[in-house]
Amino acid sequence: MNRTSAQDSPASCSRSLIFNFEATQADNVRQVPVWRMPDGSSFFFQDGMTIDADGAPNAYNPDNTGLDDLANAGFPGHWGALAVDHDGTPYIQGLDDPFPGYYVSTTSLSDRTKRSNDPRKYVDASKIPYIVLPHEVAAQTGARLGDFAVVFNVRNGKMSNAIFADVGTMGEGSVALADNLGLWSNAREGGTRRGISYLVFSGSGNGKPRSNDEINEQAASLLRDWGGTERMVSCSAN
Repeated sequence: MNRTSAQDSPASCSRSLIFNFEATQADNVRQVPVWRMPDGSSFFFQDGMTIDADGAPNAYNPDNTGLDDLANAGFPGHWGALAVDHDGTPYIQGLDDPFPGYYVSTTSLSDRTKRSNDPRKYVDASKIPYIVLPHEVAAQTGARLGDFAVVFNVRNGKMSNAIFADVGTMGEGSVALADNLGLWSNAREGGTRRGISYLVFSGSGNGKPRSNDEINEQAASLLRDWGGTERMVSCSAN
């Protein structure tokens, strides 16, 4: 089915299985089917959502009073979510930065024109709706950082445009994305275990961070061409 036929039959949700991703969280192991849509570039899956604060300038601090638990940023010698100097020491924001005294939290997608110790280099989870994908899912689907997505909360019918901005666990989204979907967006305790549908448009981005206006414009256009809200609801129901 091409895009034209998808528009003619918006409720159609034919798809083919790419693979079953085995997601592990705490002691819970679950299979998440990842589906290729007929247009050949987009893919779809349904899961829960944990909350990612990475990239927000107030995500982490030495006193562990930031948006997220410091343990989720890594540990000395292996800081996965903090910008570090050549010795592996995390940068501390200065007086001219958004949150002096806080660490500089990173995302995989970043503005390459800015220095690594500049918190503005990274995608702010508190302001930008973004999704997180595991390395394996990105590799299997052709998704690249900066690609656009649409995310749907099956339980309350709320939908949000988004960008692929971080590599990590399956079923994870930014604080701003959770807010848009009507979820509890607390990075330490919020989120939901099920009922979130993700539609990702592989190859749709340019590998750079985008503003909310750009994300909304581009993702909305891609969704219309794909089949619109009615098709998204149909795929979620199926």
